[in-house]
Amino acid sequence: MLDPFLLRAGLAGVGLSLAAGPLGSFVVWRRMAYFGDATSHAAILGVALSFAFHLPLYAGILAVAVTVALFVSALGGRGHQTDTILGVVAHSALALGLVAVSFLPAVRADLSSYLFGDILAVGWSDVLLIWAGGAAVLALLAWRWDGLITATVNEELAQASGVDPGRERLALTLALALTVALSIKIVGALLIAAMLIIPPAAARGHAATPERMALLATLAGALATLGGLWASLVADTPAGPSVVAAAFVLFLLSLAGRRR
Repeated sequence: MLDPFLLRAGLAGVGLSLAAGPLGSFVVWRRMAYFGDATSHAAILGVALSFAFHLPLYAGILAVAVTVALFVSALGGRGHQTDTILGVVAHSALALGLVAVSFLPAVRADLSSYLFGDILAVGWSDVLLIWAGGAAVLALLAWRWDGLITATVNEELAQASGVDPGRERLALTLALALTVALSIKIVGALLIAAMLIIPPAAARGHAATPERMALLATLAGALATLGGLWASLVADTPAGPSVVAAAFVLFLLSLAGRRR
């Protein structure tokens, strides 16, 4: 029989994979990896604000993540150098968050759980919230799927087809911010981008269609979660980093399979 905390951890990780798989596929296609870093690093600032103003943890993280994502998206749309903006925002948000946390001793004592995650500590309320948030991200992506695919392939083609690339970019921005907020307890702020990138990267060479890649990325994320939890239990290693390490192993196996 599985211990209750392992069951909750497994369900939380699989629920996150439902959102991270399809969303991560768009992150890979649109080369938004650094965008994910900037949004995830801002989560630490959200943690600090949540505790400072006695807000629900997820609410504070989501508010900061959405604000940062919209800020970067708006500046990028005005012709600014996106990679430079992302670099400034990513490191500045993380630094501001760490400075803010230094004024909150209770948070500072448990900072590693927010940086690297603590999937084994999730409760049933967290599991329900993660599955509800994952379902919301899936519903948003399914609703905008055709427009998102068209805008990803070619923005000029999208405009000619009556699709607004800015609207599709906003949908991705909101989905990414929500996924970051859901991920904070599982893999932490420093490892969220890895779970958005590695499973889709592992699935990319084995998928002939966007839908198949999104499905394979979801399966890879779920398998990495369960494999990482098993490795953490057997080897007594940190759970969050173990999940990411398991995803990296799957990526290496996918490369070997492609060469064969």
